[in-house]
Amino acid sequence: MTTKIEGGLPAKPVEAATVNDSGPVRAGGARGAAVAATPPVDSLRLTGQAVGLKAMARDLASPGKPDMARIEEIRNAIDSGTYEIHPQEIASRLLALERELLG
Repeated sequence: MTTKIEGGLPAKPVEAATVNDSGPVRAGGARGAAVAATPPVDSLRLTGQAVGLKAMARDLASPGKPDMARIEEIRNAIDSGTYEIHPQEIASRLLALERELLG
């Protein structure tokens, strides 16, 4: 099956009709009038978790100075064998941290 198209292209480009610039057209207005585009609106809303993470990141980015006196005290206690380890306290704090992270 073949189709032959007869006729040529117009001799000059077709010009669009001019549109009067009388302002934006509302629904139900003239069909030939220009329609103004609405500007894009970007918005951002952070959740409570995102705000908390942002604050934590800010706090971790600038750590405070370590308490050198406390560090020296712990080193001396370890060296002398008097440093006490409390496994129950460590376990309790780890569980509390886990609950906080899951919460």
